[in-house]
Amino acid sequence: MKSRIMYLENKETGEARIGRVTFSRTFQTIYYRDKTFHRAGSEKIQGNFFDAETREEYWISGCKKKGSDYHWSNKVPVAIDDDVKVEYWTSIRGAEEKIT
Repeated sequence: MKSRIMYLENKETGEARIGRVTFSRTFQTIYYRDKTFHRAGSEKIQGNFFDAETREEYWISGCKKKGSDYHWSNKVPVAIDDDVKVEYWTSIRGAEEKIT
């Protein structure tokens, strides 16, 4: 499965983080840790994916070089998973120093 570092924000709790996700073959499902997210098919929700188990809405998107990863309508603090921190800061954000 293809993997990518992405921004995940729970639209109901406001928790946001950056971590490595994997995709289904059709890219309609995203897997992150022990969660499965399905693409939302309605404009009536705040997110673009929902948790298959809890039905909570999530905004999931690619990380941006300038760091404005949050959804434009809701700026929240963002946690970065330890296993992607160095790759995020060097490959995506363009930092030249090694991040610890």
